[in-house]
Amino acid sequence: MKLKGRNKVSPDFSMSSMTDIVFLLLVFFMLTSNSPNALDLLLPKAKGKSTNTQNVSVSINEKLEYFVNKDKINGEYLEIELKKALKGQDKPTIILRASESIALKEAVNVMDIANRNNYKVILAVRPN
Repeated sequence: MKLKGRNKVSPDFSMSSMTDIVFLLLVFFMLTSNSPNALDLLLPKAKGKSTNTQNVSVSINEKLEYFVNKDKINGEYLEIELKKALKGQDKPTIILRASESIALKEAVNVMDIANRNNYKVILAVRPN
């Protein structure tokens, strides 16, 4: 006489709980990865606010690398790139994001280019 056990162990593995965990991790990392501006600059402090109305963003980091709208460019071609980016704008505006550790002459260089071409310059700062 052959007796069969009632408690059979199923060799199947349910993936539904695993997909729930993966989905929750995906949502978590999407919410916590906050990097719309990929450049990590330590801006100087000030009491004023910088406006979000901008046509072109110029960033200068500690290594004196220039970025126009997140695109790395050579500092010698900054004026040419700005002319291309602001061509046809009625009120061309540059928002300048200069790291607080760079020399003042680098920021003045960008302001001089803006002055020669009649561009408005806004200096980005972090809140006090």
